[in-house]
Amino acid sequence: MKIGVFDSGLGGLTVVQAMTEVIKGAELFYVADTKNAPYGEKTTDQILQYSLNITQYLIDNHQIDALIVACNTATSAAIRYLREQYPSLIIIGTEPGIKPAIEQTRTGKIGVLATPATLKGDKYQDLVNEMAMQKDVTLFEQACPGLVEQIENGETHTLKTKEMLEAWLHPMRENGVDTIVLGCTHYPLVSEVIEHVMQRRLNLIHTGEAIAKRLLSLSHENGHNNEGDLKITLYSTSDIDKSIVTYILKGNIEIKQINI
Repeated sequence: MKIGVFDSGLGGLTVVQAMTEVIKGAELFYVADTKNAPYGEKTTDQILQYSLNITQYLIDNHQIDALIVACNTATSAAIRYLREQYPSLIIIGTEPGIKPAIEQTRTGKIGVLATPATLKGDKYQDLVNEMAMQKDVTLFEQACPGLVEQIENGETHTLKTKEMLEAWLHPMRENGVDTIVLGCTHYPLVSEVIEHVMQRRLNLIHTGEAIAKRLLSLSHENGHNNEGDLKITLYSTSDIDKSIVTYILKGNIEIKQINI
C-alpha cells in the first residue's frame, strides 16, 4: 500500500508517528507544505487549491492508494471536494476530537484549541452541534493565531510561547476545564507547556491514533496485508526544522525539497 500524507508543515508528523505504531508493509510519502504555512490563516479557496495540488502530486509521482489529510484546517476546507474528485482513493481527514472529549470529561467543561480557520469552518460547527445534543457540556473555544509558527520555528518551550498559551488558557483554568481538544496536529508538540500552564493533569485529545486505526481498518477491507516494514519518505516545499522532525519520528530521516 502507498500512503500519501500532507500538512502545512511539521504538525502532521504527529499523525505519521502514530501510524508507525500501527501500519506495516507500506510506503508512506509525507508532504510538509512549509512554503504556504500556516494554513489556519489562509482563505478557504487558497487551502483547497494547496490540497488539490499536493494530492495530484502524490498521485502522479507516487501512485498513492490512500490519502491522509493530516491537518484540521485542510480537512475542513477541502475533504468533501477531494472525495468527490478522487473517488477511488481511501481519504481520511483530521477532525477535532469533540466526541472523545465529551466521553472523557468529568466536569463537563471542555477547551478547544484550534486555528481560526478550523473554528470558523462548517465541518467543525456541524460536529459541535451534533455532539452537543448528546451531553450537557460547556465548550471554551480558543483560536490560537501564531502558535503554528512558533512550533514550526522550534520555539515550543520559549517564553513567548508560554505567554501566548497563558493568555489563551487562563479562562479555561479558572473555569475548571479538565479536557482540552488539540484541534491542530501541531499542538501535541506543546502538550507539556499546556499542562504546565493549566497546573493540573488533563485529558489532552489529539487524533493521530484514531486516524492510524481507521486507515488500518479501511486498508484491510481493500486487501492490505499489514506485515513488513513501513518505509517513510519526507518532502517539504520550503525550509523545515530538521531537529523537530528527528524529535517527532525518533530518527534521522532525509527530507527532500520539492516544488508543487
